[in-house]
Amino acid sequence: MIISVASGKGGTGKTTVAVGLALALLEKPPADVASVTLVDCDVEAPNAALFLRPALGPEEVVELLVPSVDAERCTLCGRCAEVCQYHALAVVGDKVLVFEDLCHGCGSCTMVCPEGAISEVPHRIGTVARGRVGSMRFAHGHLDIGRPIAVPIIRQAKRGMHDDKGVLVLDAPPGAACPAVASMRGADFVLLVTESTPFGLHDLQAALQVARDELGIPVGVVINRDGIGDDGVERFCLDEKVPILLRIPFERRIAESYADGVPITQTVPELRTGLLELYGRVREAVA
Repeated sequence: MIISVASGKGGTGKTTVAVGLALALLEKPPADVASVTLVDCDVEAPNAALFLRPALGPEEVVELLVPSVDAERCTLCGRCAEVCQYHALAVVGDKVLVFEDLCHGCGSCTMVCPEGAISEVPHRIGTVARGRVGSMRFAHGHLDIGRPIAVPIIRQAKRGMHDDKGVLVLDAPPGAACPAVASMRGADFVLLVTESTPFGLHDLQAALQVARDELGIPVGVVINRDGIGDDGVERFCLDEKVPILLRIPFERRIAESYADGVPITQTVPELRTGLLELYGRVREAVA
């Protein structure tokens, strides 16, 4: 089973929930869980390793294939620029300009060039590292500073990490844009972490639209910092028939342990039961 832990905004507690769920399953695995894996897909600001302290292997360089134009063969027909939906190529005067940071590596320009003047060259965008936390497999990615495209790194981090008899927990990046979608795609269930504030509700609505309405993935909600704000999130979940699977209380000790890099299952041991019950409800929903 693949469970993606996501939310519409940063700072809601995705990593808290993802790490806590993985550790709860690792410490007391249900009968159907043969292995546990966690992948930190927030490649712009990965932080799950701060709580898990994995033993990591060598880094894998992640590269994107970007176009290189042979000026001698190019006839400046402009087909490459026409087909590029990201505007990574432009015909200006007597040359073709390539904007590498806009390129998504789709290869369309290479395919449509009538003169075969375009080749693809590797362009480094980041790294992926894999390792273990005891018997748990772990992976995370890092987007190089100044690089704008995270999705290829997320795909590389996820690749080969799923075991059909195990549980893969994906700690997704915030928001509802391409990186979040890449972290949800292929998941059996999406846990949406939110807080009972107007901001939390607004961004929960955006994340729900992507996960359930556009990707068609079953969803459930975790309310973090329960006890602050208002009842807007609860009323919304009731109206949308989205189950609230867990509530994490608004307590100082949780914030302090987070700042110290201590997983929530150590700070609030009673939440282990809640996280295991959450997994049971997720399993029932996808059965």
